[in-house]
Amino acid sequence: MTKNSSIILFKQKEIRRLWYEGEWYFSVVDVVGVLTDSVNARDYWFKMKIRVKDESNFQLSTICRQLKIESSDGKKYLTDCANTKSLLRIIQSIPSPKAEPFKMWLAQVGKDRLDEIENPELAQERMKQLYEQKGYPSDWIDKRLRGIAIRQNLTDEWKERGLERQVDYAILTSEISKATFGMTPSEYRDYKNLPERSGANLRDHMTDLELIFTMLGEKVTTEISKKEQPSAMPAHKKVARRGGAVAGNARKATEKELGESVVNKKNFLPDKSPEKIR
Repeated sequence: MTKNSSIILFKQKEIRRLWYEGEWYFSVVDVVGVLTDSVNARDYWFKMKIRVKDESNFQLSTICRQLKIESSDGKKYLTDCANTKSLLRIIQSIPSPKAEPFKMWLAQVGKDRLDEIENPELAQERMKQLYEQKGYPSDWIDKRLRGIAIRQNLTDEWKERGLERQVDYAILTSEISKATFGMTPSEYRDYKNLPERSGANLRDHMTDLELIFTMLGEKVTTEISKKEQPSAMPAHKKVARRGGAVAGNARKATEKELGESVVNKKNFLPDKSPEKIR
């Protein structure tokens, strides 16, 4: 599966996909064909929607998007497409032995999440294991997990002050980043050569020092916000800039001592580039 292609292979069968509004959408007919071996996947999907509506009064078409996607004749036609979340819901309604592994996986994921609600330490341990499997060093993982906790404290503080929209969080995060590193997260991603379609989290591609200054900017922003309790967005932006400036000044002082920039192009992308964190 390659992130920049419009086709992926599953069991040597093609599944078409389209990048739309920041995420991948997959051809439902293609997925149905792979999981059912139906000679007419389009007809199977049509009858499946009727069956599900009759059984549960739920219309699968409501969680799909009609997108123009290229067909075998080279032309583009409107096709039922679903993002990952909707596709998993559709798979649950496929009565085929091939779909059972997906259903079992969904059941296990559900159980894991319920267990993590009861014991949050399980979620942290699971995340640690995921990073270990990807090859991250232990000391980096510790900083990354600490950074996640600090970020959560910051968003909790913003919620406490009446901010609920993700777009507001993105604006304030951008202010902190600009004051800390001189770049917005989007500019930082470009600097590190992280493809937009990769879905890579910028912080998963930061060095130890970059993570440390990110944490510092967000922690100071949290503390200032708690003290001053801003209520309007302009006031929140000023607080974010001040919190980021503390981290930015510390970064500059560190760079002066080290004689090199903390901000760099290193990343964890799995390619042969010499600019790797590891």
